[in-house]
Amino acid sequence: METKDIKAFGTEAAEAPLKTLDIKRRAVQAHDVEIEILYCGICHSDLHSARNEWHGTMYPIVPGHEIVGRVTKVGDHVKNFKVGQLAGVGCMVDSCRECDHCKNDLEQYCDEGSILTFNSPDKHLGGHTFGGYSQSIVVDENYVLHISDKLDLAGVAPLLCAGITTYSPLKHWKVGPGQKVGIVGIGGLGHMGIKLAKAMGAHVVVFTTSLSKFEAAKELGADEVVLSTDPEQMAKHSKSLNFILDCVSAEHNIDSYLNLLKVDGTLTLVGAPMEPLPVTSFSLLLGRRSFAGSAIGGIAETQEMLDFCAEHNITADIELIGVNEVNDAYERLLKGDIKYRFVIDMASLK
Repeated sequence: METKDIKAFGTEAAEAPLKTLDIKRRAVQAHDVEIEILYCGICHSDLHSARNEWHGTMYPIVPGHEIVGRVTKVGDHVKNFKVGQLAGVGCMVDSCRECDHCKNDLEQYCDEGSILTFNSPDKHLGGHTFGGYSQSIVVDENYVLHISDKLDLAGVAPLLCAGITTYSPLKHWKVGPGQKVGIVGIGGLGHMGIKLAKAMGAHVVVFTTSLSKFEAAKELGADEVVLSTDPEQMAKHSKSLNFILDCVSAEHNIDSYLNLLKVDGTLTLVGAPMEPLPVTSFSLLLGRRSFAGSAIGGIAETQEMLDFCAEHNITADIELIGVNEVNDAYERLLKGDIKYRFVIDMASLK
């Protein structure tokens, strides 16, 4: 298959810093869309993958799955995109398309495993896929999203991961007016959860371990903010919440939040702690409560989320950086020194 060389930013080893690399992209096929990448968000999973912390990283790796850009070329059979349009690519670039999940717009749960935007087998060129820290990308149109020109494009980029990761469970568990919804943690995921739950009409209660984040939570749209280390503040919300979105990726006490749920309430985990989280059986049994998890959404739901955000003027709170700042951004990410997502201006990749 015909290919072309483009510049990217990645690494060839777990212990090595990211640097400029040359990678190959396939020539545009009949159903493909070629996108010049304008902005790419940095997700915590980029860091984990680049440093092989989840194991299984294939090198060289080019991270990035929060991609916003402009269409530069389309295949002969492409129907939904035209040259010059804005477009986005999230966490997936393909799936089996044949299993029940794929046929029901749940490609993220593909029985064969969806093809991720980076570090997945590349069925076109062999080897593995390269992500959005690059000048351009070629993706089947069925896995490309339409991006509104009404919003700040850099702020849209994290919606392709953080946005859909929080929107999907809020939508699935039917969050809306008349509900009291808890958001645990105010970070890359949590700040999006607050904005989305509020836009859906819920009464939003934010739980944080830090007094310094109270004002920030209110600015994001929280109706109430609770210091989760204060037993008295927590007790005031006992058995009062319809739904809790848990965005924390560190070890924490799940029971303390389950006990805040009403009968039939659900706590859904979207954070990814590395260690198991113990749960006391009676925290579930006595209120017929559920402890669930959720990944990203499918392509159709991701488009729905993007349209919802355009309608409600929702973007991520970001810090825009150049590619030469990515390694420093990774270190700051480890320290939580960001409100709330880094986004790379890909024009800086020369």
